[in-house]
Amino acid sequence: MTIDEKFFGKTKSGIKVKSYILTNKNKMEVKIITYGGAIVEIKVPDKEGNFDDVILGYDTIEGYENGKKFHGALIGRCANRIKNSRFNINDKIYELEANDGENHLHGGRFGFDKVVWDSEILDNEKNILKLSYLSKDMEEGYPGNLKVDVIYQLTEYNSIKIEYRAISDKDTVVNLTNHSYFNLRGHSSGDVLEQKLMINSNKFTLNNKYSIPTGEIKNVENTPMDFRKLKAIGENINDSDEQIEFGQGYDHNWILNSNGDLNVLSAKLVDELTGRVMEMYTTNIGVQIYSGNFLDGNEIGKENTAYKRRSGICLETQFVPNAINDVSFESTLLKANDEYRHTTIYKFKTL
Repeated sequence: MTIDEKFFGKTKSGIKVKSYILTNKNKMEVKIITYGGAIVEIKVPDKEGNFDDVILGYDTIEGYENGKKFHGALIGRCANRIKNSRFNINDKIYELEANDGENHLHGGRFGFDKVVWDSEILDNEKNILKLSYLSKDMEEGYPGNLKVDVIYQLTEYNSIKIEYRAISDKDTVVNLTNHSYFNLRGHSSGDVLEQKLMINSNKFTLNNKYSIPTGEIKNVENTPMDFRKLKAIGENINDSDEQIEFGQGYDHNWILNSNGDLNVLSAKLVDELTGRVMEMYTTNIGVQIYSGNFLDGNEIGKENTAYKRRSGICLETQFVPNAINDVSFESTLLKANDEYRHTTIYKFKTL
């Protein structure tokens, strides 16, 4: 169990970016950079013991600076969309940048994915790394000085544990997540449509045509959103269903049955060809499944790979999108001096 610190590159403004490679006794590796707190690589074995990198990303700092797909990054202050790029706190309207049509997406043009985080190895022997960032009052339009800590750990059980913590000196909005695109056959292997997904959820939130929840919660039964049992991602991804057509595939929030219990399985991704399995556990109430519908091959990733449509799938644990503006859902409001905290685990194994 070791952490290896290296130089990854310099930003356009000359800031040094570090990389940290976490390795466990099973030779699993996780590479994290301080730019955007991004997970750059996850190398895990298949059923024959062959290792592959199972997330999409870039080889260089230039890729992450110029990229628009949030590969592997920490997302904040608020993951997902905020309707009309505004919200009301204490009878004051806060205006955010509209970077997704008229709506605000993933914290804005310069969200947490586009900043360099401070780093500290908390425990080299236990593979624990902390990244920290101070988001100043009114950064990207959000009120309050927000201190954020994200703690990564690679365990001896081939689990990546991510703990999110934040505290603000003013009432604000916080909804943090990780935006890794997973492909269990390897990052350069093509689409994920044959891989199978299970989501421990009976309900999802209906979206409008801008992928913002309407406030209505619907049962997954008899819909393309039914993943209560393992099902190929591609089985219903092109159905003539309004929800599928709105997102051009899956880009929806499921309300998890695990109810914030980190010991209860929330989702599972399986590739029968390689035998790789990824289990997801979380203290959060929901997960946004995004099937890479807008990957278009125009951005060149690791090993000169053109990531085409649906070549990765995101399992983003988070609150319901636009929850700050919709009383139907648990709010993303963080009161001054209260602590925001949640944990997500991605555990890898083989069939």
